[in-house]
Amino acid sequence: MSTAALTLNPAEEWRPAVNPWIIALAVTLATFMEVLDTSIANVALPHIAGGLSAGQDESTWVLTSYLVSNAIVLPLSGWLSSIVGRKRFYMGCVALFTVSSFLCGFAPNLPALIIFRILQGIGGGGLQPSEQAILADTFPPAKRGMAFAVYGIAVVMAPAIG
Repeated sequence: MSTAALTLNPAEEWRPAVNPWIIALAVTLATFMEVLDTSIANVALPHIAGGLSAGQDESTWVLTSYLVSNAIVLPLSGWLSSIVGRKRFYMGCVALFTVSSFLCGFAPNLPALIIFRILQGIGGGGLQPSEQAILADTFPPAKRGMAFAVYGIAVVMAPAIG
């Protein structure tokens, strides 16, 4: 038996199936959209209230409903992804977030908008923990710092743009 097979460095054995930067780009774009959506609603709130003939107190439910549903799903994300699988959970969150974002744009009244924002918050709440786990699994330990730095840029830039 050859000893060459026994002397491999664990870092040399590890190789992702696809280019890890493509995965990083995909999860970073989803993060960017989720964080942008959180901040852009604050800016648009007066226009939303005017367009839906809602008072200031009523229109703040647009923000509150998203943040509360997001905060409820956030700590459950690890458990839910262990039940349905990380990829399936992540893709479900992206789909729910995308569809509910589209529906928010076409909401005919304030109650419909609040319901769509709750759904959007549920989808968005599962994104960030899943994305961080995906990045940690995709990159070898030596490159994780760079991957999380790129991810962090999206988290910082989205509110500045929104």
